[in-house]
Amino acid sequence: MAEGERSALKGALAGLIGGLAGAGAKLVAEGIFPPRAAGQTPPTIVLAERVAGHPIAPEEKQAALDSIHWAFGALAGAVYGAMVEYEPSLGAWKGAAFGITLNKITHESLLPKMGLSAPTESQPARERIGEWVSHAVYGVVTDSVRRAARKAL
Repeated sequence: MAEGERSALKGALAGLIGGLAGAGAKLVAEGIFPPRAAGQTPPTIVLAERVAGHPIAPEEKQAALDSIHWAFGALAGAVYGAMVEYEPSLGAWKGAAFGITLNKITHESLLPKMGLSAPTESQPARERIGEWVSHAVYGVVTDSVRRAARKAL
């Protein structure tokens, strides 16, 4: 795209669309490479319960999990889309670098520091690999859809 064609708004919109597609692809990848042992409480549920100030009813947990997953995927995609509009090198490895970086910032840094997940060094390798793979898939799909959406805008 030419210099004058850059638009943070169009980039963010394309990234949001890509982020939603990436969030869906991440769910599929998590089915193949589970990011945690069965029965383990996801960090998003721990966060939702902290924000609510009480345990979430079992019948509401899936809705809370889905809401946070999809909203975060869309928001992260929108930020990525706006940023890559002005710094294309952020799209390295067809978006995989974005997904892996997002994992590093969230699952390997912020979530453990907030007490929402175990420290990285105590997490089983299988879980960490599952997070890396699912986030790389998220990044690649987010970037692919973002590129297509951006061309259409």
